[in-house]
Amino acid sequence: MTDCVIQTRAVSKTYGKLRALDGVSVNVRRGEIYGLIGDNGAGKSTLLKAIVGHIWPNEGEVSILGSQDEHQLNSARRQLGAMIEKVGFFPNLSVEKNMEYCRMLKGIPDKSKVGEVLELVGLTQKAKAKCKNLSMGMKQRLGLAIALIGQPQILILDEPINGLDPSGIHELRELLKTLNTQKNITILLSSHILSELQQTATTFGFLSGGRLIEEISIEKLTEKCADYIEIALSDIEAFCAILDSECPDENYMVTPDKKVRLYNPKRPPYEYSRLAAQNGILVAGLEHHSRSLEDYYMNIKEGRRDA
Repeated sequence: MTDCVIQTRAVSKTYGKLRALDGVSVNVRRGEIYGLIGDNGAGKSTLLKAIVGHIWPNEGEVSILGSQDEHQLNSARRQLGAMIEKVGFFPNLSVEKNMEYCRMLKGIPDKSKVGEVLELVGLTQKAKAKCKNLSMGMKQRLGLAIALIGQPQILILDEPINGLDPSGIHELRELLKTLNTQKNITILLSSHILSELQQTATTFGFLSGGRLIEEISIEKLTEKCADYIEIALSDIEAFCAILDSECPDENYMVTPDKKVRLYNPKRPPYEYSRLAAQNGILVAGLEHHSRSLEDYYMNIKEGRRDA
């Protein structure tokens, strides 16, 4: 299914003279891992808080599972699990006691749910440990467990990998993928660590200065960030004919400035130079390009979408 479970329509939020959000419209579809990307201060946390109901926008609408009015939204938000900013827990209580408190607070009668969630996030062995003694990675897992105790359809996470070491980042990434694929949980998460989101998200929303500047699928993003070789030649038409004949597996195009661009090239650069030379075609220039998610974000933030 591709129906939207979260939508915002022209949502704006001001704090005095500061416009934290400016007409933001996002569309999170069922089954996605939606990565919200932006610098610190771009509006990511403000948007997530507006979605979960921690703040109210000055303008625009929030829709969750098709619900829009205040009463319906309050009901729909029971299907959300959220971890925004610091994980809240009682440091001198055990993991299990904290989870028991959250279970009762959410009105969940089945006591076995605590054990199930702790097993799901890999905290079973730490159930009796005091929360203040947990590592940063374990605290993040506890935050996830608290968010998951009500069996939500949607999980909202604000900068979940902040403070984690490489092992903790890898473990959390794999856990989120498991929750998404095996538990069918739609995930909306924010981060300014773009390389990590590129390994996790299936859709991206780019925020800058409180505005959404683009939404894009991982497929389209991969296409736009693909490696490519760009070759300037003395005879473009002849070289393209040779590519069609001898390299039919290559994906190429002729750019407006009359260069041949090969996407995800199947051969090393020198082979294309040799192919041209063997057929009497002069190579005036050859460049190998590769863009990361960070490169792409910086380009669109500065208004250079094709840079």
